[in-house]
Amino acid sequence: MKSIIFDVDTGIDDALAMAYALHSPELEILGFTTCFGNVAVEDATRNTLAVLEKLDRHIPVFSGAGQTLNRGEKKKYPKHVHGEDGLGNTLDFEWAPTLQASQGHAVDFIIEQVKSRPDEITIIAVGPLTNIALAIKKDPEIMSLVKEVIIMGGAVKVPGNVNPYAEANIISDPDAADLVLSSGVPVTLVGLDVTMQTCLPKSKLDEWSATGKESAQFLAEMTNYYMKAYDSSHPGLGGCALHDPLAVGVAIDSDFVSTESMNIKVVTEGEETGRTIGQPDSESRIRVCTDVDAARFVKHFLERVIRS
Repeated sequence: MKSIIFDVDTGIDDALAMAYALHSPELEILGFTTCFGNVAVEDATRNTLAVLEKLDRHIPVFSGAGQTLNRGEKKKYPKHVHGEDGLGNTLDFEWAPTLQASQGHAVDFIIEQVKSRPDEITIIAVGPLTNIALAIKKDPEIMSLVKEVIIMGGAVKVPGNVNPYAEANIISDPDAADLVLSSGVPVTLVGLDVTMQTCLPKSKLDEWSATGKESAQFLAEMTNYYMKAYDSSHPGLGGCALHDPLAVGVAIDSDFVSTESMNIKVVTEGEETGRTIGQPDSESRIRVCTDVDAARFVKHFLERVIRS
């Protein structure tokens, strides 16, 4: 069983990834840490607690970075993709989860856990890398103690999804991404190179709703909103890519993907800010996912995501 810290900016695909991870016995989730990204950090924390409540799970949630490493607050959130609430407008704005976030900051939780369990903890990071960068800056010793960081982010051999160069998580805090990817921490980069090869078909949402489970209906409703955004950006796809869930899939079974060892440079200035440039290097501790067995992964995801 892998010991996991799951760093999220909880929007819709984060919620799907959470459900997948929580229903996977291979993973021991020590805690969720939240960051701005799809939504403001306060909303990411609320959404994380909401998903846990809907899935009837009780795992610590630690609120983290509310702004970028060096560039202040993020100015715009992708509400057209994730909704006003970040979960496809499934939450009543007067509703608050009964679960409460844990005391303490996400960065301190990461440091404490990694130092108390050297070489045991895998961090799955599916938002901007600000919390991870802050942890490395605050206590550089953790770089040699963390087992692996699995990052959903980047677009090495394919175009970005925010502009022709950059993927959303990386461009949200390019300085943090550059710090983490140049730190020497062992990384598996699960980027658009592979996540855009995956697809959750729209037909599956009716199957989820038909189960009658409240949690399944919750996931189906929010994912339907997400798919409507895909209908605009990727007409004819008939579903949505499983970006964040694939990072979880790689944590469960690394054979879902093929990788190449590369050094990664993140562009931090100019028109191409956020671009991830890969240079093959057999000695690098960064493994970039370059291909995925999409059919096997999607089948596995569907077998897990709405388990009771």
